[in-house]
Amino acid sequence: MAKIDGGEMLMRVLDQAGVSTIFTLHGGHLDAIFQAALDRDVRLIDTRHEQAAGHGADGWARTTGEIGVAIVTAGPGFTDCVTAIANAYLDCVPTLFIAGAAPLRDAETLPLQGGINQVAMVEPVTKWSHSITHTERIPELVAQAIRIATSGRPGPVFLEIPIDVLFASVEESKVRFPAKIAPETAPNPAPEAVAEAIGLLHGAEHPVIFAGGGAWFSGAGAELLAFAERTSIPVFSNGKAHGLVPADHPLCGQGFANLAVAAMTGAGEADVVLMLGARFGMFTGGRAGGIVPDGAQVIHVDIAAEEIGRNRDVDVAIVADCRETLRALDAEASERSWPQRKEWVETIGAMRQWHKAQYADALTNTEAPIHPYRLAAEVAATVPRDTIIAADGGETSFWMDTAAQVHGGGHWMSHGYLGCLGTGMAFSIAAKVAHPDKPVVCVIGDGSVGLNFAEFDTMVRHELAIVTVINNDHQWGMSAHGQDLIYGNDRRVVTDLAPTRYERAAEGFGCHAEYVVEPADLVPALERALASGRPACVNVMTDSSVIAPITMMLAGGLAGGSDDAEEGDGKVRMPYYDDLDE
Repeated sequence: MAKIDGGEMLMRVLDQAGVSTIFTLHGGHLDAIFQAALDRDVRLIDTRHEQAAGHGADGWARTTGEIGVAIVTAGPGFTDCVTAIANAYLDCVPTLFIAGAAPLRDAETLPLQGGINQVAMVEPVTKWSHSITHTERIPELVAQAIRIATSGRPGPVFLEIPIDVLFASVEESKVRFPAKIAPETAPNPAPEAVAEAIGLLHGAEHPVIFAGGGAWFSGAGAELLAFAERTSIPVFSNGKAHGLVPADHPLCGQGFANLAVAAMTGAGEADVVLMLGARFGMFTGGRAGGIVPDGAQVIHVDIAAEEIGRNRDVDVAIVADCRETLRALDAEASERSWPQRKEWVETIGAMRQWHKAQYADALTNTEAPIHPYRLAAEVAATVPRDTIIAADGGETSFWMDTAAQVHGGGHWMSHGYLGCLGTGMAFSIAAKVAHPDKPVVCVIGDGSVGLNFAEFDTMVRHELAIVTVINNDHQWGMSAHGQDLIYGNDRRVVTDLAPTRYERAAEGFGCHAEYVVEPADLVPALERALASGRPACVNVMTDSSVIAPITMMLAGGLAGGSDDAEEGDGKVRMPYYDDLDE
């Protein structure tokens, strides 16, 4: 009788699930998996840090809509990956994390890389977490993990496989491989809820659609565009759904916050909001509102029933898959004649370019240092239309999100609810592996770039022609500016950095290198980097005095430091959250 080990069993199930790429870093606990992978058409992307492997799996899911897989070794390999697991959990990203473990037989003997309960450590930040204790059960439990990660509200799952369980061999005839892994159908909406939703949208003067990760991961891009075009309803999106409606489409409103800009400029408020696979939280204004008007009627579509009613009441609740819901809505909508709402659509289209007027001087200034908005705008204007952009850094991601023109689903990756820095390089690695024919650009702050800087080596070894552009204002920008706003300009603590020549270090790894100080040199440097056909680092020295509007908002809108906070408004300032009453 032929025997197979746990590594072979694992790889067979991953094959069946269509997994073509695994992000990893070597550890002896994993060699049974690696040996099985050698005989298959699967790509192993070995990073320089397990955190980057975890973020790579997260990035793969964000850019493809498919499950991302990271496999790391026991002990420190596992703990290095916990941040990536938490990031995927808060952003509802379908990911499978697998870690090795010390032998079961050595429990309580103080073995190498043992003695910690890995499963318990990640239970709070996973949909499901489990330790496999019998080799022959590896196929069914891996299939169960994939099913849980990708069904319902997506998210990360974790499997621990002790080395003696993984390396053991079992007679192949005794191993049961699942015939199917994931369900082939998704939950449909109730017909009466669909009819009610269409009635509200049809009667609205200023309706909008807010598309989130549920729209992207359900594969609803085509259905979303078709429904928006049929009904002439503008579409706003969060980071996971950017590009489902291309940036130059007349119905594209870009980011959620642009709806608030429309209201502030007198363009009008939305009266009906179709919330499609997005949650009511920080990125939709939180409890304080400010993005979705208090008076708007809300239709909330989410596959997770517990999300309905978070932070605000809704008028129509639809617990169903976003793509199936859009199909039902479109079918119902096809029975009606829809108003074109020409003025509202044109207003949204014009409003999404507000930043070009706001920062016009930054684009024409010929003197250094370079304004960070100019950096973002020049990148957006220089890269090809099908470029995938990863943005990483507190203020850096804001500037890039403001200027970027995203034209395809999965073409934009940035921060979510964890606010985790250091994701950009790993996200861009995943994007380039997934889409080798598309340009990939990582725009990253000089604080963030230090967190996974050695991934330049990963790019070089795997021949990934990614252009990394560093917004180098020699500080932790959001933190430094937040301290200035709240405490005054002479009260900075642990927020300053050096004006480091990062491109020289990247060149040492084998990258194309550019150093930019003068505004006139920026575009030529970007063009050379894009044309190099190699991993590239463009280190751009930017104006450290410019404060991004997002930082002003998160610091309570203060513009003059601690003196303003002492004027007796009865508030105690806190960065990132609502102020306290004294």
